[in-house]
Amino acid sequence: MSLLAGKIGVVFGVANKRSIAWAIAQAWHKAGAQLAFTYQGERLKENVEELVGAFGPDTLLMPCDVTRDEDIERVFAELGQKFGRLDLLLHSVAFAPKDALEGQFVNTSREAFRVSHDVSAYSLVALARGAAPLMKDGGSIVAMSYYGAEKVIPHYNVMGVAKASLEASARYLAYDLGSRKIRVNCISAGPMNTLAARGIAGFLDMMKHYEARSPLKRNVQPDELGATGAFLASDGAAAITGQVLYVDCGYQIMGM
Repeated sequence: MSLLAGKIGVVFGVANKRSIAWAIAQAWHKAGAQLAFTYQGERLKENVEELVGAFGPDTLLMPCDVTRDEDIERVFAELGQKFGRLDLLLHSVAFAPKDALEGQFVNTSREAFRVSHDVSAYSLVALARGAAPLMKDGGSIVAMSYYGAEKVIPHYNVMGVAKASLEASARYLAYDLGSRKIRVNCISAGPMNTLAARGIAGFLDMMKHYEARSPLKRNVQPDELGATGAFLASDGAAAITGQVLYVDCGYQIMGM
């Protein structure tokens, strides 16, 4: 039997074929899960529509701005109407204004701080709240984080602070939802050449640095993140919740 046979999941955060969300969605699909997807704005709709078309013409695709409660309510209402339940949720959503990822963190504006936390951290709380009533037999919520939540990464700035908030939110959600057999975990991925990552100054240098310093002397591959996502979604991870799993070729353990 496939690892996720019979599971129903929803994926937030696919932008294009390089997205980490897409790598995990492919792994979930390959493992037997039936998936629905959301997209952020008309600009990304065509990209996501083309990708999810490979999963079949009946794949549910919905617009969702995670800063709008009415969008989130509508998404989960549609999921409930189509499937009646939910087992898996992937949160791979983050944003900070470009000028907040340049210069010094001390100059972060109040608005940039608010937007970054609303999109990148609070959205996990809002999505978990919407998903929980549909996770009638328990479920797995997986969010994407990064090492900048734990240590200072130049130019990551307010996004690092937002990711720290995301990780703390995952722990509190894991506590709140544990009695309902809903698990909440984060994957802290090594640098990947995604649309979001390319907005960080010096990103290519960052990838070279990881390759040189990590114990495995290379960068993580999309299918490896997909495999980790499939594991966390599976019954094999039934006793794992509130955790941050580093999938970064060992970089996180290094002191120098």
